[in-house]
Amino acid sequence: MGDPVLIGIRFALYADLMLIAGLAAFPLYALTQSERLGPHPMAAIWRAERWLCVAGLLFSTLGMAVLAASMQGVGLLSLEFRPFLDLVRETDVGMAWIYRSAALLFALVAAIWLTRWPTTAATMLTAAGSVAVATLVWSGHAGATEGTAGTVHRISDILHLAAAAIWIGALGAFLLLIAPKHILEMADGLRLAARSLDQFSRVGTICVIIIAATGLINSQMIVGAANIGRSLGSPYGQLLLAKLALFGLMLALAAANRWRLTPALAAVVPGTDTDGPDTDPRQALAAMRRSLVIEAMAALVILALVAWFGTLEPFVDTGPA
Repeated sequence: MGDPVLIGIRFALYADLMLIAGLAAFPLYALTQSERLGPHPMAAIWRAERWLCVAGLLFSTLGMAVLAASMQGVGLLSLEFRPFLDLVRETDVGMAWIYRSAALLFALVAAIWLTRWPTTAATMLTAAGSVAVATLVWSGHAGATEGTAGTVHRISDILHLAAAAIWIGALGAFLLLIAPKHILEMADGLRLAARSLDQFSRVGTICVIIIAATGLINSQMIVGAANIGRSLGSPYGQLLLAKLALFGLMLALAAANRWRLTPALAAVVPGTDTDGPDTDPRQALAAMRRSLVIEAMAALVILALVAWFGTLEPFVDTGPA
């Protein structure tokens, strides 16, 4: 059923790297140039990015060390340096780790020293974070697929992860943005939140289309349409079903946010036609925050499932017929 320690590290790495890329992309499509120059919400995003980059380097290095120790058949504290170095230099997983580490260091530099130029910093962080996310493909099923099919599978998986990172990063950014202690203290904070939520609806639709299309391609590559029934008898297939159910929940919540909660929040923005003296924005903010928290929790559970079934075979070995 997989090594729980390795699965836990994979989950932490998936969540961390997707937040790095997704949080950095958020100001590029959701905020104006002047809003990126202001202290809110950029200060919170830069602070989160720095910690996420440091954590990503730690999780990535720990994961590589655990994998190497497992392959050597020794405990982590007994890991030998020479075999570890050979694993890094001679395997695709090792090279992916090198590129990931370089991308995270680059992202950390951008998050620390380039914040005076927020558009440049966010662009560099998005690019570096996307590279780091892409390296995760070589630690899953796509990395083991050979030939032309392997190339198609890896490209599809990279697009799948990138779209998921944009969505998950937006959830993190909105939770930072509409925190009560921040938004009500910001000049025009409600207007910014309502507009950025509406702006993400377009980006989010593109993400959903990409996730759905590449998910179908990945499933065909790993399982195949003819083997769906057989796969459902394995832990892999059952976890995949759970992932699809949670994805459906996220879609339902996103639809509610787009068509009900975002208009309700926009209606309480001061100066709108529907705003009145008795309008309390806290109720609209609380409803939106509850929905976003549930959506973010569903996303984290999905990442945990992906980290788990990425270590499993899609079929149960029933032995010779």
